[in-house]
Amino acid sequence: MKKLLWMVGCLGFLITAQAQLKTPAPSPTQTVKQDFGLGSIEINYSRPAVKGRKVFGDLVPYGSVWRTGANNATTLQFSDEVTIGGVTLAPGKYGLLSIPDKDNWTLIVSKQTDVTGAAAYKQEMDLVRVSAPVEKLKDGVENFTIAIDDIKPNSCKLSLAWDKTKVSLPITTDIDSKIMSNIAKVMQGDKPPYFNAAMYYMDNGKDLTQALAWFDKAVEATPNAYWVHHQRANCLAKLGKTADAKAAAQKSKELALAAKNMDYVKLNEKLLAELK
Repeated sequence: MKKLLWMVGCLGFLITAQAQLKTPAPSPTQTVKQDFGLGSIEINYSRPAVKGRKVFGDLVPYGSVWRTGANNATTLQFSDEVTIGGVTLAPGKYGLLSIPDKDNWTLIVSKQTDVTGAAAYKQEMDLVRVSAPVEKLKDGVENFTIAIDDIKPNSCKLSLAWDKTKVSLPITTDIDSKIMSNIAKVMQGDKPPYFNAAMYYMDNGKDLTQALAWFDKAVEATPNAYWVHHQRANCLAKLGKTADAKAAAQKSKELALAAKNMDYVKLNEKLLAELK
């Protein structure tokens, strides 16, 4: 009886020890979150490794639906409206699937967020299908990698790279109409954001005369803000008012020197040199 109890106790110990043992996952998961436009993009996927194997055309067959990663389904989550392949997607969570081929992949954004194999895939649940040309990489990528590249205010690229293959999915978002609407609203408030509104107008090809009027208001509110004077100088230069631009840049330089901000001193010196 004592021997039996001892054996049961040992077995219990072994089971507990095994339950507590943690080892590295062969295909570790990764969550990528990137601010984009006025919202963000979040990607959840697993990262298998090459491990000396032939990947595409073998481990990942050509012409078949791939979960675009390992283990669980790969998902995309958008906090704001985006456009992919000419299709506008509402904020929400979607599945990312692909059909790799030698020269082109079909990238799929689906309503399905749980596809872990080709058998579970339902084409009627597709929202977007985009053909993406294959880019051959000189240096191999050991672990499958999804990243957000080439980020601009209203566009970016979702890139997928593994071994010596890379494909990209362009994503866009409409921020201009939303920002312009918001500017019209906040400029009617008690404390209008003159500087930020002027910067958006100047940087996005809007009415420069209106931008200058707002820069003037920003200077009145913060007369020692050398960065405001500098951007006002840039606006004046764009309007072709060279003499006024020089005066504004010189004022910004003097204020930057007093504040010991040499970065703005150099920016103003460069602008003054360009205005000669």
